[in-house]
Amino acid sequence: MNQILAEAMPDAKDKSQRIITLRKPNPEDGSVVHALVERCKPLDTNSMYCNLLQCSHFRDTAVIAEENGDVVGFISGYLLPEQPDTLFVWQVAVSEKARGLGLASKMLLELTGRSSKIRHLHTSITRGNDASWNTFKRLAKTLNSPLNERVMFDKEQHFGGQHDTEMLVHIGPFN
Repeated sequence: MNQILAEAMPDAKDKSQRIITLRKPNPEDGSVVHALVERCKPLDTNSMYCNLLQCSHFRDTAVIAEENGDVVGFISGYLLPEQPDTLFVWQVAVSEKARGLGLASKMLLELTGRSSKIRHLHTSITRGNDASWNTFKRLAKTLNSPLNERVMFDKEQHFGGQHDTEMLVHIGPFN
């Protein structure tokens, strides 16, 4: 377990310091993660079974943030089968009560720092998701690594017009 001292961003109203613990998830966290993701609109929700798998089979590439026993953040990811040095970040969820603390960035740094074998990070982001773009641009800057993007899943070709185009974001190499 890794404890971090989370301090509100300079423009946040609450200037207090909070202790948030980062850890690998356990299967028992699946239902709590599912509820967190449901509260973090506009994130796509997965089945609870999927969240159980993320918290068990993929626990080494996932992180939970807890404050006083309350789950306030979760990131799921996996290593690409054909590129084992590349972590794909599937989903980033931060509770409304923990926003403005830079928690997403801290959880991403925790994940990328777990293994010296991870040299690249991939994720997908829609064009209109400014919060995610800002988080991953900040991460690239912190890691002193280039950020590149290209279409991953096209709105028409892959989603049948029912979901915005997802851009593949590539950060790396780093380390």
